[in-house]
Amino acid sequence: MNTEPTLLVIDDETQIRRLLLLTLEAAHFQVREAGSGQAGLAAAALAPPDAIILDLGLPDMGGLEVLRRLREWSRTPVLVLTVRDSEDEKIAALDAGADDYLTKPFSGRELLARLRAILRRSAAGADGAGAEPPVVRAGNIEMDMSSRILKRTDMGGAEVALTAKEYALLKLLAQHRGRIVTHRQILREVWGPEAEGQTHYLRVQMTHLRRKLEINPREPRLLRTEAGIGYRLIE
Repeated sequence: MNTEPTLLVIDDETQIRRLLLLTLEAAHFQVREAGSGQAGLAAAALAPPDAIILDLGLPDMGGLEVLRRLREWSRTPVLVLTVRDSEDEKIAALDAGADDYLTKPFSGRELLARLRAILRRSAAGADGAGAEPPVVRAGNIEMDMSSRILKRTDMGGAEVALTAKEYALLKLLAQHRGRIVTHRQILREVWGPEAEGQTHYLRVQMTHLRRKLEINPREPRLLRTEAGIGYRLIE
């Protein structure tokens, strides 16, 4: 049985990927590669690695966006690489979900030490809980959080288009499916702390979501109202 950790390298520079491949394979890691953000997200969803090395300067989408989208459904440790060495850049990467940060050019010894550290922390904090599955199924919907594609299974798998706010609201409920999410929590996470008292925002968006997702929006079975408290997505 092969116990070598698997790493996914997401970087558009061929020379950097070649350097990383030589360094990591010599340290007994299995390495997979992706040259763009979309390809990296797809690879991470198809076969989750033990850790990801992510470059912030990608051709199709920013590395921070890749990181945010990955964190919607995965807890895989991520080591960010960048040529930028500003404090703001580091803080942005860590806030978006990076586990550690390394500036180019870097030494192979430091890279391996940081990888070993985030893998140890990941193993210590796992407690038997794996990553969230990239595809969430609830009632008559199927939500692929890696590609942001939503389908209705009661309509033959037809895709449903959502606005950014509708998607953010549904994603939050999906991440806590089966549990009540309070009005205040939803408003804070979807609209921001300044909107915690604006419950009409939430009522309007929930009405729109139900029209798009419920078999009978007047008698919702998927998106449940908990009177005076919040909302719940059924499991």
